[in-house]
Amino acid sequence: MLIKVYGSAVFGIEATTIVVEVNIDKGVGYHLVGLPDNAIKESNYRIAAALQNNGYRIPGKKITINMAPADLRKEGSAYDLTLALGILAASGQINSENIHDYLIMGELSLDGSLQSIKGALPIAIKAREEGFKGFILPKENAIEAAIVDGLKVFGIENIKEIIDFFDLGTPLVETTVNTREEFYEHLDMPEFDFADVKGQESIKRCMEIAAAGGHNIILIGPPGAGKTMLAKRLPSILPPMTLHEALETTKIHSVVGKVKNKGLMSQRPFRSPHHTISSAALVGGGSYPQPGEISLSHNGVLFLDELPEFERRVLEVMRQPIEDREVTIARAQYTVTYPSSFMLVASMNPSPGGYFNDPDAPVTSSPAEMQRYLGKISGPLLDRIDIHIEVTPVPFDKLSDERKGENSVEIRKRVEAAREIQTKRFNDLKQVHYNAQMGTKHIREYCKLEEESKTLLKNAMERLNLSARAYDRILKVARTIADLEKSELVKENHISEAIQYRSLDREGWLG
Repeated sequence: MLIKVYGSAVFGIEATTIVVEVNIDKGVGYHLVGLPDNAIKESNYRIAAALQNNGYRIPGKKITINMAPADLRKEGSAYDLTLALGILAASGQINSENIHDYLIMGELSLDGSLQSIKGALPIAIKAREEGFKGFILPKENAIEAAIVDGLKVFGIENIKEIIDFFDLGTPLVETTVNTREEFYEHLDMPEFDFADVKGQESIKRCMEIAAAGGHNIILIGPPGAGKTMLAKRLPSILPPMTLHEALETTKIHSVVGKVKNKGLMSQRPFRSPHHTISSAALVGGGSYPQPGEISLSHNGVLFLDELPEFERRVLEVMRQPIEDREVTIARAQYTVTYPSSFMLVASMNPSPGGYFNDPDAPVTSSPAEMQRYLGKISGPLLDRIDIHIEVTPVPFDKLSDERKGENSVEIRKRVEAAREIQTKRFNDLKQVHYNAQMGTKHIREYCKLEEESKTLLKNAMERLNLSARAYDRILKVARTIADLEKSELVKENHISEAIQYRSLDREGWLG
């Protein structure tokens, strides 16, 4: 008897429906074809034990299972439940009348209980697209899949529940989530607040500009100056995610199995990988490509602490994703693309010892050591970072001050007002939503300068020997400063402030 059961495979952040064809005939043998990986090949042992422990069995006949399309590589243990039900239906042990109406996924334990799977959200979206009546999966992933409207989602704990559903008509409990209500209910403030930061007013101003225009920023300062503390508070002043952004971000985290019982993500991600990270872990990759840290920080913040400590090769692979806001990983058989529109926040000590040009410093570095240390960060990478700012240690009188600083809510209101201006400005453009995403053509159109501003910028370009890309960065930052002040024109004071935020272009740093 031939039976078709439906599962799904995830490539990138999109799912593809897999048809599992099970044929049982005279003879002996178990043949699994359609490019399964080792985890799927081993599934017959898990399935046999799970069925045995629940009063069923794998028939002693010739079982041929094809996973179509047969030229597409299948991976992971999430097909256990699909294969088990196909075998039961094809051998006549259960009623298979309605089995083709449902998409079924889940990893089996030996007692028949179900383990969680990866990629439940993109699979649920695909199931709705293809008109399936419902999606049956492990209970742990049910809330994640139930985000998708217009699809019945059934979370189960044991294979016996699904057998009784098809064979005896015992109803399954549907998992429902009011996506919008859940999302807006959890739009609360992150745990870190700028009110806790003493002093550092100029750095807070920089952070506000970076958040308002989506600009990449690098903080340069000695140990203990507060670089990490400031970076952790940046998400608290970013505008809340839209429902579309939240769905896209949750899809990426779903693919690596980081969502489970949480449902839709409402907080912008903040990722802070260690400096020993490999290029594949940062950008994504592997024999079965997975999203890297830069894709997991999509619509959020990627914080690289102690930037020169990262391998130069690892940092260089980030250049293209920063510019294109997506990562493409190519393999011989297929190519996957992950979105990676993130804000890069980097921090670094000004020298290997941590103290630059400080006569009282406990550790000093030779010019050769300085050059080797700073040489790990290439010019092209620094060019892609819009704002460079020096962070100085906070004096004692500021640290001991009892008064609280301006809180994140107040700063966020100004950031949101500036973003609204940008949303209206770029309303007709698909790829541009805020100032940092502007291309050369947009800069010429939206960053028109007066004569005084042009002269000021020309002098700065010549004196600091800035590249054409740095020129564009200054104009983008100046446009954001003007938006924060609700100014239609980019004025001289906006340009002069933007020029100040190019510390690493100055003589004495990388000269």
